Amino acid sequence: MTTTARPDTDRSVALFHALSDATRLEILEMLRAGERCVCELQDELDAAQSRLSFHLKVLREAGLVADRKEGRWSYYRIVPEALTEVHDLAVALQPRKGTLPVRTTGCCT
Repeated sequence: MTTTARPDTDRSVALFHALSDATRLEILEMLRAGERCVCELQDELDAAQSRLSFHLKVLREAGLVADRKEGRWSYYRIVPEALTEVHDLAVALQPRKGTLPVRTTGCCT
């Protein structure tokens, strides 16, 4: 019986999807300096609240950022373990040294 790595694949898709948007990358760049209030993010990005909420939701659902509420404000921060996971996934995709065979004949005959 064969087993599939679907959960790992699904996780990879979620992480890489979350990182595939310029606005979400800007948000992560802003959060590198530490926790930020959503109002600060909105001001710096000059983004509509609904647009920013969508991007933060994608990042949160992928586990790349976490939020906390303080009164009526929401504060966001990077989840370092998730970025480590992205790094490890990318490294795992690299071919091992000397393992990329070069085809000398066509694959379909």
